[in-house]
Amino acid sequence: MSIHLVLVEPEIPPNTGNIARTCAATDSVLHLVKPLGFSLDEKSLRRAGLDYWPYVRLEVHENLDEFLAEYEGRRMWLATTKADQLYTEVSYQDEDMILFGRETAGLPREFIDSRREWAVRIPMSESTRLRSFNLSNSANIVLFEALRQLGFPGLK
Repeated sequence: MSIHLVLVEPEIPPNTGNIARTCAATDSVLHLVKPLGFSLDEKSLRRAGLDYWPYVRLEVHENLDEFLAEYEGRRMWLATTKADQLYTEVSYQDEDMILFGRETAGLPREFIDSRREWAVRIPMSESTRLRSFNLSNSANIVLFEALRQLGFPGLK
């Protein structure tokens, strides 16, 4: 039983390293969709993941279209500030995939628009000037809600 975190075109190595560490600690699967804004052997990426990298269930995909073709028919939640429903208002299931976009741009707008019923957001203050939360924080927030709903499978 596991949740899949999918980073579409991530740009900042420490964010990906932090998310990889979380995936290792929760037995979640990490998918990286190219192009990446860094090399997978980049020092800051490895440092953020520390000694957890051998435990990361990692899949790398050449592009979003390839990823979507490989996992066609799977439940895919889109984490975006442009969603109407909150990440806590949906029911997660085993093997669900949660997609996050680039730090600077998020997921492509047309991709979100074509799957609007699968879009979820984390609430934030309307008075803030922030565009969104940090990617690694957002991934942790949504992942842990999914795991909570599933009873934290395999975690103690």
